[in-house]
Parts: sequence; structure tokens; C-alpha cells
Amino acid sequence: MFKSFNIKYPEYEVMTPQTHQTYFVRSINVAEEEKMKGSFISPQKITEHLNRVIFDSMTQKPSHVKTYDDFKKATTVKDRDALLFGLYHISYEEIRNYDITCSSCQHKYPVTSKASDTLATNPYPEKDILKREIAVDMPLTTGVKAFIKQPTLADESETLQRQAVLSPNIELLTQAMVITKFEQDIESQKDPDVYDDRVDIVSAFQTLTARDKRAINDAYIEAFGKYQIELKMTVNCPSCGNSEIVNIDLVENFFRMVYGL
Repeated sequence: MFKSFNIKYPEYEVMTPQTHQTYFVRSINVAEEEKMKGSFISPQKITEHLNRVIFDSMTQKPSHVKTYDDFKKATTVKDRDALLFGLYHISYEEIRNYDITCSSCQHKYPVTSKASDTLATNPYPEKDILKREIAVDMPLTTGVKAFIKQPTLADESETLQRQAVLSPNIELLTQAMVITKFEQDIESQKDPDVYDDRVDIVSAFQTLTARDKRAINDAYIEAFGKYQIELKMTVNCPSCGNSEIVNIDLVENFFRMVYGL
């Protein structure tokens, strides 16, 4: 009867770009790959599986992160990208047969590159990103401010768990997830009306104009979203010779490797 192998799994150190926390993650094993294969059922399961696999792969964590719930509360969705990269890099090393469509001639071709050669990081320059909240004036919805922050994995989980009540549109929920509340100034009132329930926030968000939504998105990117990792590679089309820089979808490629595609 098989007992066990004496395996020393390789590890990789990850510094999260937004909360500046240091983690060590190890390579995933075959059993964990098989578990991941069941996560294409729904968006909720995809994110929860990713979060759990990342947490279970950790060999060292900050002292304040003791439980899975601690991890979700202390980690932003942008931090997860860095942790997922670390897990991908130590498990697979290469980004293999990544499909590219040439922007010039539309020819489709695969490329392979070392994962480490694609990584660029723009860390948040201050501390305590989780405590920061900013107000954004709506350009067309008069008297209304949206207050935004950087969502954590816990915020994401709560939003997706309430999807049936909030909205079936995952993209809309993701866009609204950065909003903590709306405030509306009314001339006949001393204090503004405040909408901070998640159902109210999603409902209010859907009534905004396209320019209002863009103002929220632009403010989020400037204050929070640009502080992240990016995976980019320079590719050259074998058909027409066009050279361009492409962004790599790490989640998509992670599942491709899990499935052996």
C-alpha cells in the first residue's frame, strides 16, 4: 500500500502589490489540479476555488493571517493576481501555447514564454490601502457622490453570494463592487440621503449615466486599480511580421494549464 513520497515542493516568495504583505506559496500537486477542474461551474465557484487553492498552497503567511477568513479580509482582488502569478510560476514556470490574434492581419498563432519574463509590478506607494476611501462627484447626476474603495476577497465573496438578490449580471456586480455608498444632497434637507446597503448601491449604480460610470471607473483606476501586477509579452506575427505587446489573461491561462491544454 502506498504511504507517501518525501517530496520537497518548490516555493516562491510573493509580495502583494497593494497591501505589501509577504507570502510564500508552493507548487500545486495533481490532487489540487483535479480539484480545480470542478471550478468552471459558476463564477462564484471559480473565485472561491482560486482563493482556497492559493490559501492552501501557502507555506508562510503574515502573522495576522491565521485563517482563511483572515486571508480574504486582508487581501485585495489585485493582490490575488500577484499570488496567483506566484502559484502559476512555481507550478508551471512557462506560459505555454498562449493563443495570439495578430492585430494587423488577424492571423492566429501560439506563443510560449517564461512566466517570469512577462511580469511587471506597480506597487501601491502608501500604507493601509484597505482603509482608504475617496468621494467621486457624478458629472451628470447632480448632487450625487459615489464613495469608492479597493475591494477585498471578502467583499467579492459576499457580493457573489448575494448575486441572486443583487443582479444576474456578474460584470455589473464587479463594477459596482468598488462602491461603498452613494450620498445625495437634497436642497430641502440638512443631511444627504445615504445609500450604503449593497442592494441599494447596485440599484443606484444601474440608474447612472455612462459618463457617471466612467467617472467612477477612472477614479478607481487612478486611486487603486493601477497598483497591480501586469503580464505582458512582446510577440511577432509569423505571418506578417507585426510586432506588438499583448496582455496575458492569467486566470484563463492558469485553467488551461490545469486542464493540460
